[in-house]
Amino acid sequence: MLSRMGTGLGMLGLAGLLGDEKLLAADAQSAAQAMSYQNPLAPKEPHFPAKAKHVIHLFMTGGPSHVDTFDPKPLLTKYDGKPLPGGDNLRTERKTGAAMASPFKFQKYGESGIEVSELFQHTAKHIDDIAVIRSMQAEVPNHEPSLGLMNCGASVAVRPAFGSWLTYGMGTDNQNLPGYIVMCPHGYPTKQTQNWQSAFLPGVYQGTYVDTRHTEVEKLIENVKNSTLSLEQQRSQIDLLQQMNQAHREQRGFDPALESRVQSFELAYRMQMEATDAFDVSREPKNVLEAYGEGIQARQILIARRLVERGVRFVQVFHDQGQPWDSHDDLEKSHRRLAGQCDKAIGALIADLKRLGLFEETLILWGGEFGRTPTVELPKPGSNAGKVNGRDHNHYGFTCWLAGGGIKGGQVYGSTDETGFKAEENPVHVHDLHATMLHALGFDHKKLTYRYAGRDYRLTDVHGNVVHKLLS
Repeated sequence: MLSRMGTGLGMLGLAGLLGDEKLLAADAQSAAQAMSYQNPLAPKEPHFPAKAKHVIHLFMTGGPSHVDTFDPKPLLTKYDGKPLPGGDNLRTERKTGAAMASPFKFQKYGESGIEVSELFQHTAKHIDDIAVIRSMQAEVPNHEPSLGLMNCGASVAVRPAFGSWLTYGMGTDNQNLPGYIVMCPHGYPTKQTQNWQSAFLPGVYQGTYVDTRHTEVEKLIENVKNSTLSLEQQRSQIDLLQQMNQAHREQRGFDPALESRVQSFELAYRMQMEATDAFDVSREPKNVLEAYGEGIQARQILIARRLVERGVRFVQVFHDQGQPWDSHDDLEKSHRRLAGQCDKAIGALIADLKRLGLFEETLILWGGEFGRTPTVELPKPGSNAGKVNGRDHNHYGFTCWLAGGGIKGGQVYGSTDETGFKAEENPVHVHDLHATMLHALGFDHKKLTYRYAGRDYRLTDVHGNVVHKLLS
């Protein structure tokens, strides 16, 4: 008994020494985990080499009309005010009537001769760099599920956003700014923060929202500056916090959630200088500011370029709060106003990216969550103003376009029928669009997965085919 007690006391001493050197089994495991820990936003290599490294998503929330922008339909002029062949009440969300001709003129642009509406004359100057997809398809004619599908690859279920998947797969080049930034003036778009959620992915991958109606950096990014402490004092404060976190870590072992929180404090500190510079467009030369034009849209699209220039991985630009392109009434007036707010800036963005040598590594997506009907929407109390000059939602066929990194420009892919109602030639589902974009970024969409609840999830769920003809 005495012998065993003496040996036991010796073992206690040995355990203390091993513990101090992190050589006990549990401590060794924690030390190994801590040694292997990496910043979740550290740059990572994709599955295979690719041109595209960044994404700018220009989101025309509400559903711009494809037959009034990038998909001309002469038959609508022929049947204007008359029933379309095959019936006048197309199966959409609301009841529609006769054919409605586009009030806008179309013109051929570039060597490719692609027709574009007068609404996007500045964008059309770069049509030879743009791949227009005229055969897009969603799943339902409602905003919320279609926004979920376009942003997160799922109409109903809670899933991570495209930007979250990309930062999870690639990290980001600038550790002083969030990897995924979302801009929307005056408030949230329809479906709010679910558009840029990380869902079951770690929270570090969710989008960072910025209200671009403000011009002052302090209002653009809440709490970006400390009004009471200097940078030096904040550094001392964070260093003290780090020491406390280290003590907590030594007592409890490695904790990924704690590491993520530590990283968030560090990022918040570093952002104070970097974000102030990135969001201040007044630092741009006069000729650049004039090229983009005036207004909120011009400013936030210019900010998108400045963010990509500084290594931000995914930048999403919503046109405005709610669903501004949802033209159930006064389509001509509203579409002309909305396009006028962004067309010049979009053209300037493409030219600016080329000037800076960033176009080939920046993938641009333009479009909404669905399109609109070729027929006029009929009056219905509580649904519209009863003016009979707008279009209903249309998920059966609509248009979006891609440009930049990895995309073969100067082409039209797919088509809708002769009225513009349904995708007819080479339909492209939103899952196919996501698979193609991921391929341009260097990812096999079937292999970019995250295990959750016993299953490997991905952006495209169990669907999606890469449209190789869109790729350069």
